[in-house]
Amino acid sequence: MAIGPRARVLLIAALLFGAVAALVWYLSYGYWSQPATPLGPPSQDAERLPSPAASPTPTPEVSPSPSPTPAAPPGAPGQAQGLPGDPASALASMRLLIPVEGVRPEQLQDTFKDARSEGRVHDSIDIVAPRGTPVLAATDGRVVKLFNSVKGGVTLYQLASADEHYVLYYAHLERYADGLREGHVARRGETVGYVGDTGNATPGNTHLHFQIYRVEDPKRFWTGENINPYPLLRGAQ
Repeated sequence: MAIGPRARVLLIAALLFGAVAALVWYLSYGYWSQPATPLGPPSQDAERLPSPAASPTPTPEVSPSPSPTPAAPPGAPGQAQGLPGDPASALASMRLLIPVEGVRPEQLQDTFKDARSEGRVHDSIDIVAPRGTPVLAATDGRVVKLFNSVKGGVTLYQLASADEHYVLYYAHLERYADGLREGHVARRGETVGYVGDTGNATPGNTHLHFQIYRVEDPKRFWTGENINPYPLLRGAQ
C-alpha cells in the first residue's frame, strides 16, 4: 500500500524522535550507574590541632601572652606580690604544687625575666629534671588543649578549676601520660606528662617550661597576662 507524502513525513519524524529518546535514555543510564568514588583520607602530615568546632584558636607557641605583667618579687611563701587585680587570693587557694616530681622548692631558679631568642622575655620558669621524670598537675584543672608546636614541642594547657581565669602551661614534654585527653579534669599531683627536650629546647637540656597567665575570657585561653610562678612555687608543700 502506497504511503502518502504527509504520512511519510510523520513516520520519519517519529523515527527521529524515538532515536533521540533512546540516546538520552542510554546516556542517563550510563552516568547514574557508575559507582561513586570515595573521598581520600585526610592528610596525616599536619600538626595535630584541636577541633575547630570546640575552639577555633590560632597556633600557640611557648609564650602565649604578648603583654607580660611585671615579675612578682620574691616575698612570703605562696604569695604573689605586685600583680594587677590582686590575684594572690585566687592563686593561694589553688595550693600550687611544684609540677615536677621530686623537685624541692629550694632547687627552683627564677628565670621569669631571662632573655630568650628573637628579643623575647622568658615569662616563665624552667624546672630542670632528668628525661622521663613525671610532670604533675600543679592544681586541679581541665586540660583544654594538647598541642605539638615548633617552639614548645609537646605542650599542655590546663585551665585551673579554682578560678577559670588562670592557665597553667607545660612545655617541652617528652610525651603525655597514657590516655590523657582534652577535656580531662586533672587532679593536683596527677601525672600529666614526662619531662623532655622537645621543641626548641637544646637537645639534652631536659626541663619543664612552666608558665602561668591570667585570661579575661577562658574561651580565649591562649593569651593573657603572665604571672611569675617562682614566688608561688617557693612556698609549695
